[in-house]
Amino acid sequence: MYRLILLSSFFFVCTLSAWGQYSGINWMSLEEAVEAQAKQPKKIMMDVYTQWCGPCKMMMANTFTSEDVIAYINKHYYAVKFDAESADPITYQGKTFSNPSWNPNARGRNSTHQLSRALGVSAYPTLVYFDENAEVIAPIPGYKTPRQIELYLKFFADHYTPGVQQQEWETFRDSFVPSFN
Repeated sequence: MYRLILLSSFFFVCTLSAWGQYSGINWMSLEEAVEAQAKQPKKIMMDVYTQWCGPCKMMMANTFTSEDVIAYINKHYYAVKFDAESADPITYQGKTFSNPSWNPNARGRNSTHQLSRALGVSAYPTLVYFDENAEVIAPIPGYKTPRQIELYLKFFADHYTPGVQQQEWETFRDSFVPSFN
């Protein structure tokens, strides 16, 4: 009987562990995403956040936990999490970006990473979308609910082409019917 309980507990823990590994967005670094694009082209969606940002935390808790959002991002994008105030150097398009004014003793806000500025990020959270060649499509600032992010995810994944005209975006936006919960 003891062995049966032990064996059942072991399988339960393994199942939970395996489920936990596949139940969220497959976050990676920008370098990993660009490397993955070379093997299998997909667009990149980068969540640019900071540790102190309340809306960033809300988006992580409310939007990036939606099963619809998780499934769509994992299928159509390489997902990148980027702390816009981190100290870590990042290489993008042959250039290394850093945060030379980063203060390890700072409480709350810290200096802004050079990559954040290079991507045109001026507010947090911002979702930066990249094409299959890791070229920036657009930074989209602000908190997004699952239904709000769906519009951008589907447009950039399925309808965006370089040189897309504003009118094409407006037509898509105005006729869009959300399906995410």
